[in-house]
Amino acid sequence: MSAVPDALRVAPTTNPLSQSFRDSMVVAKRNLIRMSRIPEMIIYGLIQPIMFVVLFTFVFGGSMQIGGSTSAVDYKNFLMAGIFAQTVTFATASSGAGIADDMHKGLIDRFRSLPMARGAVLTGRTLADMVQTALTLVVLALVALLVGWRVGTDGDTNAAKVLAAFGLLLLLGYAFTWIGALIGMSVRTPEAATSSGLIWLFPVTFISNAFVDTSHMTPWLRHIAEWNPFSATVQACRVLFGNPGQSPSDAWPMVHPVWASLIYSALIIVIFRTLSVRKYRSATA
Repeated sequence: MSAVPDALRVAPTTNPLSQSFRDSMVVAKRNLIRMSRIPEMIIYGLIQPIMFVVLFTFVFGGSMQIGGSTSAVDYKNFLMAGIFAQTVTFATASSGAGIADDMHKGLIDRFRSLPMARGAVLTGRTLADMVQTALTLVVLALVALLVGWRVGTDGDTNAAKVLAAFGLLLLLGYAFTWIGALIGMSVRTPEAATSSGLIWLFPVTFISNAFVDTSHMTPWLRHIAEWNPFSATVQACRVLFGNPGQSPSDAWPMVHPVWASLIYSALIIVIFRTLSVRKYRSATA
């Protein structure tokens, strides 16, 4: 009995979800290996948030009013949730630059020529960036503890709430890396991706409750800050950490910050992942 020619063999059916997962993990591993071989990427990524912690703590610590108090200790505890959130969102710029660099070198075109699941390249990249962000958060939390940050100042905080707060931060960071992915697919050079990735991040992070109490803002600016997705995560972290600065407000994201943070992050992921994958199919180097 003659053997069946290879050209006539039927390939086994592969579950699309499992294939997408495997392909994404392969790309994530590739990016993690690349990061480990360029340690200065991680080192420089740590320097900026550490500088923010030290500068904001010691320069503004005694001049900011939090809940009617100008105590430097209160401001330290108020500040850290904002610094953590700023750090995870600023990873957007490096994510966009990395994807733009792959585009510039032609790697994206090579990936698209392979039998890979659509979106696996971008998913793998964003997952690798989330791992790097998690490492940055660990180091930053240790630095924050060294300068005097403490959790549970309201007496109602436990380890589960602290871990939940860091989980919300990572989810927000992951959501924002999809914005970075879309930017990286839309520009021509890594330099352009870095610049365009930072331009919109500054108003998002500073028109918020991250560094100042929104009750001191003009009404129209306070309204924007309280409905800012970034502010929702910062507020949720302060609630879970048990830190001061949870200004009373009628805005829904401030009243239900944990739910607001989850909903905002999920919406950002769905919207920008869809746009990024669509852009991936048509983008050229």
